[in-house]
Amino acid sequence: MASNTTPTRGEEDDPAATERTPLLPASTDAEAHNSHPPNGSARTSLLTSLQSTGGKGKKRRWPSILALATLCILIICIIVFAFLAPSITESYAQQAAVFTPLELSIDSFTSSGVKARVKGHFSMDASRVEKKSVRDLGRFFTYVANQAETGESDVEVSLLEYGNVVLGTARVPPVWVSIRNGHTTLVDVVADLRAGDVGGIRKVAEDFVRGRLGQVRVVGKADVPVKSGLISLGKQRLEKEMLFAGKDVPKLPAYHIGKLDVHDIDLPEGGTGMMANVSISANNSYPIDFTLPGLGFDILVPGCEEEDSLIKLADAETQETHILPHEEVVLNVTGLVHSLSPNLTRNCPPTSNTSDDDKVQSPLDRIVARYLHGSNNTLYVRGSSSQPNPNTPSWLTDLISDIMVPVPLPGKAVEGHLIRNFSLTDTHFALPDPFAEPGTKAGNPRISANVKALVALPSEMNFALNVSRVRADADIFYHGKKLGTLDLHKWQAAQSRRVEGEGKKGEQLLLIESAVKDAPVDITNDDVFTDVLQDLLFGGKDVRMQIRALVDVEVGSAIGEFVVKGVKGEGSVVVKPISSPPGSGGNGGVGVPSGFRPKVFGLQILDTSPTSLTLGARVNISNPTNYSASVPFMDIHILANETVIGHATAKGIEIVPGRNDNLYVEAVWDPSTLGGHEGKKVGREFLSQYISGYNTSLTLKAHEGSIPGNPGLGKALGRFGVEMPTPSLGSAPRKRVPGEPDDGDGDDGGKKKKGPHFLDDATFHLLTSTATFTLLSPLRQTILYVESINATAFYKGDEVGHIDYDLPFAVPPVGPDGEGVVSPRLPVDWSLGSVGYEAVKGALGGRLKLAAYAEVGVRIGEWREGVWFRGGGIGASVRI
Repeated sequence: MASNTTPTRGEEDDPAATERTPLLPASTDAEAHNSHPPNGSARTSLLTSLQSTGGKGKKRRWPSILALATLCILIICIIVFAFLAPSITESYAQQAAVFTPLELSIDSFTSSGVKARVKGHFSMDASRVEKKSVRDLGRFFTYVANQAETGESDVEVSLLEYGNVVLGTARVPPVWVSIRNGHTTLVDVVADLRAGDVGGIRKVAEDFVRGRLGQVRVVGKADVPVKSGLISLGKQRLEKEMLFAGKDVPKLPAYHIGKLDVHDIDLPEGGTGMMANVSISANNSYPIDFTLPGLGFDILVPGCEEEDSLIKLADAETQETHILPHEEVVLNVTGLVHSLSPNLTRNCPPTSNTSDDDKVQSPLDRIVARYLHGSNNTLYVRGSSSQPNPNTPSWLTDLISDIMVPVPLPGKAVEGHLIRNFSLTDTHFALPDPFAEPGTKAGNPRISANVKALVALPSEMNFALNVSRVRADADIFYHGKKLGTLDLHKWQAAQSRRVEGEGKKGEQLLLIESAVKDAPVDITNDDVFTDVLQDLLFGGKDVRMQIRALVDVEVGSAIGEFVVKGVKGEGSVVVKPISSPPGSGGNGGVGVPSGFRPKVFGLQILDTSPTSLTLGARVNISNPTNYSASVPFMDIHILANETVIGHATAKGIEIVPGRNDNLYVEAVWDPSTLGGHEGKKVGREFLSQYISGYNTSLTLKAHEGSIPGNPGLGKALGRFGVEMPTPSLGSAPRKRVPGEPDDGDGDDGGKKKKGPHFLDDATFHLLTSTATFTLLSPLRQTILYVESINATAFYKGDEVGHIDYDLPFAVPPVGPDGEGVVSPRLPVDWSLGSVGYEAVKGALGGRLKLAAYAEVGVRIGEWREGVWFRGGGIGASVRI
């Protein structure tokens, strides 16, 4: 290093002077007497000078000693400050220097980076230096220097884990600081920050937003010119490595989506789109102050393969936002959906890991369903290559264009269920087809109805919705127990409209109406079904059944159609009890509501066998409910005294609310075949009581074969028998003879009912000892044959006479005027001398009331049966 010291005169006069020439030459007298050569070494001259000054009487040479000492000190200082001090100072400074940032603000964005302003406190903290010698010498040197100034320098920052990728370079202006220990200097500089390797920075940013930064080693390098006062220490190579690991690694701040509003919008290019306004807030925990320009982003959603097949949903942009240090940041985002990508609405292919429901879901189906169910969706936000602000620097666009941030979008489940309520009107029930295979859906009863459902919508959904189709799987419960399922898996046409003013505060309601046709009902709990029937028939109050359903809704909107699947709904369906219609009067029958008490007429024999009768009849019945039913085929057992004596079959019957006339049914009377020996006995007893006019009843009960396609349903119905009075067969009452008493002998204690009997009238002929009887046949088209009679007549309990006759005679149907047929004259064996016989003779030419007890053999076609008859109050005329 060249010296700036000015040369002395002696050096100019003696050109031969060298570095070895003495700095303090001796006197000329000494040189003349000295034996040393004139060109001796400085060392020799110095010794000579010391010797001459050390003698007695000679003058001391203090200037030379002072010059020598000064020279030595200067040499030592040069060695220390030029060689030792920089090394110690550099080590001391790297450990003791502390910079506490107070504020970082970005003044502006430039074409290559940003112009940033940094404020902070700089100080030296000697306690941070580990080696004592370095700490002590560093404190000494910095105390001496007092202050230092750096010249303009470039600081390069890189990351070791990412192949020393350069994050950026900062051009730092000159900075003056106090370097004494414990002194603090406020630093306020404006630096130009230039972006480094954009591709490398993008990779770091992707790992950062995905939380994959386990640890980061940041290295800063700079060649900084340093001087202290007038002393220049040259350029110092500064390099600092910082390790960030664990909690020290910066993380994305937690954010909150405060507002979401989705509505329709008219697009500038024509047509209608959908706009979403979103407000996102997050806390800025760093001392950073800058204005973020408006940026553009692409909003993507998972496809069928989730993250591996992302589909663009919308374009989004942010407004210019001012970010303040340590304050909450509110970012307003506007998203615009022009149309739905076909990949969003196309059903995903089935995989081995998906359920049956997932196999028919599209990506959009999943997103909407999760949102409405309150579950999180993950949206992916990626920087757009086209920015809304033309002044956005290209480096910033390149940096964010491939950075993708997953953003969880919380669902918005409404309070309670989405489906607030639903009801069924114009309900129609249909029994299964008789040829349906048992155990199949075709073997279940079916229901058709108009369904109305009130659906609650999240307040954020302010766009037009049009429900075009619905389908559902519903479970039916009664008193908390599952009754069965309602299968609505087939799409049903629907329509919808918004309902104003009926929802809770801030809640919007959508009324959906759909006509359900032939939806199968699967009864899974026979006991619960029995409870429902009992309450319907005899409970006398509404039967309320709960329905819990998962509903799929096909929705049309401004951007296209999509399906919302698995919407949970819960409601109730009220079924009115089966009771007497208003104004019907009466108590109803025994064990069956009066509304269902049938009127049987038009009885005819269709076929006969030795043990059975096949009958056809017309029935009038009133349906007091608001429900209709279709009965393609149903067979029920007919019981008397808990014994099966026959069965009835209905085919192709339609039951509507109110009156149902001329319903055709068929019945088979075959007690011996269906009930065995006991059945034959019970059947004979029932017929005898019936033709005798007793109050008889029948029990109708289903069985496993009632509904061939659904044996289980028939079995369940069979647990519940319906007892009903034996219907009248429609015989017209006989015209009463004038003067005939209302009642007479033969009263049976109230067991018998008023009305027409098989034996309606009698005439006794005293002279011929014969009698004729007026018989009323219950059959309208078939001839009844009486093959034998063994009868006894009584008057007030005293025998009148006896008839034993075994010649068959015919009893044709009752005529149009309601009069019966008169039997042949039957021989009478009088009980001569009896009180009864005397009473008959006393009534000659008049009438009296008799009772009759008879065993009668009857035949219809091939069928034969013996019955008994007991009649009281039979009007009898007495003739000669």
